[in-house]
Amino acid sequence: MQKTGDFPEKTEAERLNQQCSCVTLNRQAITRALADQLGDDAEEILTNPNWHQLFSNVAVFVPPQDLDQMRDIVQALEAAAALPAYQRQVLSWAPQSAQFSPGPVGAFMGYDFHLGKEGPHLIEINTNAGGAFLNAMLARAQLQCCGDATSAAGAGDFDAAVIAQFESEWLAQRGSGRPERIAIVDDQPGEQYLYPEFRLAQQSLRRQGIDAVILSPSDFHYGSGTLYGGGKRVDLVYNRLVDFGLEASEHAALRSAWLGGGAVITPNPHAHALFADKRNLAVLSDHETLSTWGLSPGNAELLRSGIPPTVQVNADNADVLWQQRRQWFFKPVAGHGSKGVYRGSKLTKNTYSRILESDYIAQAYVPPSERLVFVDGEREMLKVDVRLYTYRGDLFLAAARLYRGQTTNFRTPGGGFAPVLLMED
Repeated sequence: MQKTGDFPEKTEAERLNQQCSCVTLNRQAITRALADQLGDDAEEILTNPNWHQLFSNVAVFVPPQDLDQMRDIVQALEAAAALPAYQRQVLSWAPQSAQFSPGPVGAFMGYDFHLGKEGPHLIEINTNAGGAFLNAMLARAQLQCCGDATSAAGAGDFDAAVIAQFESEWLAQRGSGRPERIAIVDDQPGEQYLYPEFRLAQQSLRRQGIDAVILSPSDFHYGSGTLYGGGKRVDLVYNRLVDFGLEASEHAALRSAWLGGGAVITPNPHAHALFADKRNLAVLSDHETLSTWGLSPGNAELLRSGIPPTVQVNADNADVLWQQRRQWFFKPVAGHGSKGVYRGSKLTKNTYSRILESDYIAQAYVPPSERLVFVDGEREMLKVDVRLYTYRGDLFLAAARLYRGQTTNFRTPGGGFAPVLLMED
């Protein structure tokens, strides 16, 4: 293909994302897989309208070099997070519960990227990244599309990766053995949008010989150095709460178990403080400071090119950020699930005034890539972000989300989770 003007030629992946109309999702296969795994309990999920909005009909094509670069950025970031000076800085604004670290580093890390014209850019880090179990099942229910595309990572040995994470987290704190009982915990778990994956996680753990239960915080009590859930001892907590510091009164038993070492909790307040507090992005995008703290030149360059410039919003930069607002994306420091997030070009004065009264960061806006879908016979271009699920910096699953609007959601017709397929040029 020839170059036109100053625009680079499209990769084969970009061309397919803009033109390929293949329906790759075999909905019968994914429905059958859920029924096989959950038995009679699957009926409640399959009859819920939310089930049909979780998955897009299409796959997202990604050049292998982009996936490699995302992996390199993740490993550079984790190297930065291990620096003593970095840890001192980010723990200075973390809650008291995050100062404690008995060993676990956090299962199911999620790194979210936009694939911009200049390569992948990290948009957000999540320590309780949802969707991994659903995406593993989704990747196995795909029809062949567009030649030699191959699945990006992980679905084939996903169960092994899951149990390896939890055993590693256990050993990091306990030193030997393995957990006998794991509790998957969220507020009112049965009402959560991603409840289906709690059930899939439960079955995955049970297949590996570990008793797994789904509980809410009210099901716990802590006494004599032991955490109990539903009247039985809990060895490890797979934590899906968005109270990242376990500071709410209703989470007191979990907080006591965390601080007292009565249970292994993953992900945990310390992992969130090191990685997912949004203020940390201002530090991680400051490659010069990271270099003075001892980050290698190669890793510093990866973070310089791979993390958009980010600043904390305060009185000193408020006027400049308002004047340049079209260049920025505004996110609450303690936000989750895209709540309270604003693209600068959509901001009103009143909304910006509320931002200044709260704790926010401003991140340089990186437009997402797009994927063609057909909705009711009409062509639509939906926005794309790519999530890498990792453990200790190693990738075990890659997936995409398709959406319309300012942020990811599961309300867009034709949108939802989508598998990542690698496509060579």
